[in-house]
Amino acid sequence: MTNSNNSEPKSIEQIRDDIDNVDSAILRLLAERQAHSRRMAREKGRSDVPSRDQNREEDLIADRIAGGLDHDLDAGLVSRLWREIVNDSVRVQQDVLGRTQGGPDTVTAAIQGIEGSYSQLAAHQFFESKGIDVTYATSKTFSEAVSSVHEGSADVAVLPIENTTSGAISEVYDLLLDSGLHFVGEVRFRVRHRLLGLAAASIPNLRKIYCHPQAVAQCSEFLATLDDCEVVYFSDTALSGKRIGELNDPTVGAIASEDTARLYGLQVLKTGIADREENYTRFVVVGPKPIEVPPGVAAKTSLVMAVGNHPGALMDALGVFREADINLIMLESRPIPHNPREELFYVDFEGDLADVGVKQVLESLTRQVRFLKVLGSYPSRDLRPKPAAARSGSVEPVGRGQLVDPSPSTDNPKGYKLGSRGHKPNNTVVEVLGARFGGDDLVMIAGPCAVESWDQIMTTAKAVAEAGASVLRGGCFKPRTSPYSFQGLGFEGLDMLAEAGKTYGLPVVTEVVSPSDVDQIARKADILQVGTRNMQNFSLLSAVGRTHRPVLLKRGMSSSLDELLQAAEYILAEGNQQVILCERGIRTFETSTRNTLDLSAVPVLRSRTHLPIVVDPSHAAGKRDLVAPLALGAQAVGAHGVMVEIHPDPETALSDGPQSLRFDQFEALMAALGIPPRLSGGAG
Repeated sequence: MTNSNNSEPKSIEQIRDDIDNVDSAILRLLAERQAHSRRMAREKGRSDVPSRDQNREEDLIADRIAGGLDHDLDAGLVSRLWREIVNDSVRVQQDVLGRTQGGPDTVTAAIQGIEGSYSQLAAHQFFESKGIDVTYATSKTFSEAVSSVHEGSADVAVLPIENTTSGAISEVYDLLLDSGLHFVGEVRFRVRHRLLGLAAASIPNLRKIYCHPQAVAQCSEFLATLDDCEVVYFSDTALSGKRIGELNDPTVGAIASEDTARLYGLQVLKTGIADREENYTRFVVVGPKPIEVPPGVAAKTSLVMAVGNHPGALMDALGVFREADINLIMLESRPIPHNPREELFYVDFEGDLADVGVKQVLESLTRQVRFLKVLGSYPSRDLRPKPAAARSGSVEPVGRGQLVDPSPSTDNPKGYKLGSRGHKPNNTVVEVLGARFGGDDLVMIAGPCAVESWDQIMTTAKAVAEAGASVLRGGCFKPRTSPYSFQGLGFEGLDMLAEAGKTYGLPVVTEVVSPSDVDQIARKADILQVGTRNMQNFSLLSAVGRTHRPVLLKRGMSSSLDELLQAAEYILAEGNQQVILCERGIRTFETSTRNTLDLSAVPVLRSRTHLPIVVDPSHAAGKRDLVAPLALGAQAVGAHGVMVEIHPDPETALSDGPQSLRFDQFEALMAALGIPPRLSGGAG
């Protein structure tokens, strides 16, 4: 180092050189200090010691201030400088401690793009900070990267989720919603866009620029200054740079990173081309299993929710965080895939799933929202660690409101919690395009047992709408007792049903029988029905629980009410809070009817659960002349809805003709129930 006592005069340039040498020494020492911090973190991890000791930090800073005074340094400067150094040390230790106990020393990360892409650079930054060696599984699309994790060819995927300039990356949000992967980390990567070209290239002579759509959005102001230059979209920034190297055309440029220029022998034609100098992209690291955040490490939790369709629904949900004194970090809305009329809300907040306050928030949210899915808790360098006390203690019992005729099982539900009155005293209202299950008015669901033809379903839909019913039913996939019975038209029938519903302004409900069909059926059906034979098909229950569609769950023909509520719990536990229970008759020794309709189930269920209850007298009776009196009985005992089968010509019906009402019988039933006809007939 330069001797500050040297009295020999120096030029300004020489003094600047001396300052540069001192700065270089400071940087080397800071890097050395970080290395010590990483070693300290590993030792703390082995000894189960928190990453932060605030008493020691204050003592250390006081000691450094005293040492600074010995060198005539300003105490304020030393205090600010060392607090930043200490905070950096804490962040470094949290990064190391954030690795799962016994975690791997090497990982394979799936990325969209090739080497030199921003995804690869972000992944390198994330894992390098943790001392983990990383190899890359490159993919052309985000979907392929996610599939690599599902297939086991990659341990995690690193995906961009939002940018400070262009906002949320919608494709990734939609992909992660249904991926089944868990957030296990995040990294904020500073994006430095460069205009790249061949050695002989110049900006005025460029006629094409290859770049990713996100780069176009982030460099729009610069691109607007170029004349006669076509922008060509590429799936990856680094790939666009690689491509112009292969073309060997000086009139073609690319927007990519400086690393891309170095990798593929290109020159940087211009720097600083982004609309904003501070251009950061947030990447999330997702894996097949959730991680446990070590105590003392600052954490963030991400979730997605859908709120009710009434004034103040979002405020009610966000108020849960305020009441728990939990800091919200991000709120992003996205249309629900295949249902653009409704919104999903992505939320990031401070804390992790081990915190007592977070547990209370999640429990409260299930009472407020229609859908809730926790994406994961993970370490965050942006936050201060919570005190250890935040993780201790137990969740306070949820308060209960007054119930009408509560049953003893309300206090100790057998195998179910989320569906119990103890969890949510007030009735859940499931609203589907104006039909409100659980509200004050009786909801009528009507339609054929099976969709048989275009004319049949359109004629029936018209009759359903004009009579004043709220929902059109129709079976497209028919699980029949005999393999020789009509099995339904499948997806062809679903298209017919959906079109009939749209024509006459009715939401549609149809049965889903296979977990693999759930997503495809949910794109067309407004309500998914799980039939009596599948009430305990737990993989199917979990699959419909991961969707955003309401689920009509029928009681098994030999199932108890506790078993029905436990089956509903599978759906609720996956995040879907829109469950409608259906009593459709149970098997007894009585043979006068197809099944025995258990009308007593309605008041019993109303005392035990907040979920709405529908009664299906058609399948219980098996005879059309018994349907109307049983439907009136269902209304009398407090059912929220009734579901009946009707057909334009029951004698020719391919499924359940004897129990299907004729149109005039259906109109008479609607009048008896006090449901008025639609004022204007025809398509709505």
